[in-house]
Amino acid sequence: MSAPKAVVFDVFGTVVDWRNSIAREAAEVLTEVGRADIDPHAFADAWRAKYQPSMAPIRDGSRPYTRLDVLHRENLDALLADYGIDLPEERRVWLNTAWHRLDPWPDVVAGLTRLKTRYIIAPLSNGNIALMLNLAKRAGIPWDAILGAEVAQAYKPSPQAYLRTAEVLGLAPNEVMLGAAHNSDLAAARKCGLQTGFVARPTEYGPSQKKDLSAEQEWEVVAPDFGGLAKALGC
Repeated sequence: MSAPKAVVFDVFGTVVDWRNSIAREAAEVLTEVGRADIDPHAFADAWRAKYQPSMAPIRDGSRPYTRLDVLHRENLDALLADYGIDLPEERRVWLNTAWHRLDPWPDVVAGLTRLKTRYIIAPLSNGNIALMLNLAKRAGIPWDAILGAEVAQAYKPSPQAYLRTAEVLGLAPNEVMLGAAHNSDLAAARKCGLQTGFVARPTEYGPSQKKDLSAEQEWEVVAPDFGGLAKALGC
């Protein structure tokens, strides 16, 4: 393996713990509206379950590129209707921005700080620029740039999302490594010529998670956490 010049990262699940973070904020709202009977983690899972389907029309070209904040809000409105919850507009806005307040996994900031000493580091996320900026500012994530879907105008796993990210950095695809906890994301990046680094997040989907528990291909790097990734890449 030749050393990459940049390491870019999936964010939801790999860098941040979306499930527990969304559940924490959902619990507050559910209590407010008298629906403490709803498991906030189940609410978070149901909201997340609408994520991939909402991007499908954009990937197949039947809908113009639409940033994730808008898709999240559409999905939230549909979810509240599913549960029969009538939430005031100002609280819908607040809850939708919960995706801007996700907590990083404990190893992330220290690991990225090490990687930053040698590599360009940036998100390659389906999250939009404002969302990624707010996450980073809140959590102290030391990105060099904010890249990903909004810059590429394409959602992963569309090839443009990976190739445009490398192009914006002025690098060939094989000079960029994607770090991710999802084998499917890494497989799509590899098809585009990127290097790959797998970091397992075995509780991303809760204690009964059944997928992405281990590397499913011989990725260039397989590490237990971001500290291990940094060590494997010489930092």
